[in-house]
Amino acid sequence: MGLPSVIVLPLLIVVAAGVYYIYNEILHFMSKSLVRNKVVVITDAVSGVGTECARLFHKGGARLILCGTGWDKLESLYDSLTTDADPRETFAPKLVILDFSDMDSMEDVIAEVVECYGCVDVLICNSSMKLKAPVQSISLEQDRNIMDVNYFGPSTLAKGVLPMMISRRSGHIVLVNSIQGRLAVPFRSSYAASKHAAQAFFDCLRAEVEEYGIIVSTISHTFINASEPPPVEEPVPKPNPVAEFIARQLTHGVRPSVLANEIMQTVNRKRKEVLLVHPIPRVALHLRSLFPPFLFAVLAAGVKDSVLAEQMQ
Repeated sequence: MGLPSVIVLPLLIVVAAGVYYIYNEILHFMSKSLVRNKVVVITDAVSGVGTECARLFHKGGARLILCGTGWDKLESLYDSLTTDADPRETFAPKLVILDFSDMDSMEDVIAEVVECYGCVDVLICNSSMKLKAPVQSISLEQDRNIMDVNYFGPSTLAKGVLPMMISRRSGHIVLVNSIQGRLAVPFRSSYAASKHAAQAFFDCLRAEVEEYGIIVSTISHTFINASEPPPVEEPVPKPNPVAEFIARQLTHGVRPSVLANEIMQTVNRKRKEVLLVHPIPRVALHLRSLFPPFLFAVLAAGVKDSVLAEQMQ
């Protein structure tokens, strides 16, 4: 006698949920085993995303080289990782001072990174500098600073570890970029320009080094949301409906832990490009290609609206 039809659908849902759970558990287990003993360099390791990455890769048994601009935060991160850690399962991280705003020091930094283990298996370029301002108020010095941190720094570091990856015919370079490397919004001119430059560089690099077995991945995410939801404020005059909708969508962001997990999965699955954003930027990317006048009109109208100007990241 067959099962009543009213039971079949719930049963299928339960079975599907069980299979999905087992699948995720297998992926979680594999993610740890795949990075074990790998030499992984993480820039700006003391940031929210960098710290979450450090924890994931450290638990997975990677040989970490953690980079940051100051010893205090790096040592604090070191202590948090090594306290109660099993030395049979994990490795004590190496610490390297790295400041992309000081490009003159890059040669010495690269030499120090290489000296730690003699090779680099995975390079995660996570550093980023933001700048929000009208174009006319941004100085040339500010433009240069943001280009150093967001473009020249990561590209120089990638060039520095590339020769050893080529000689070993293996390696993985991950650029943690931004959706603004593919889609620019008002009041982020210098930031978007630097992210576009980084995106283009690593896209070119991907094609050039594929023959050597080197993987280059780019992760384009929306803004990092590490804060608690803001308190409810007093009602304000209703803005332009389109601008209000876009602004509301852009307040969600991505949590550091979610992005770090995506970085881990990108390394394990060797993905070449990842887009970690909500639907609005995805639609905007298509509009930019298929119907740019409409997108330009929406962005221009939004500039006049204070809510859109404050929320766009």
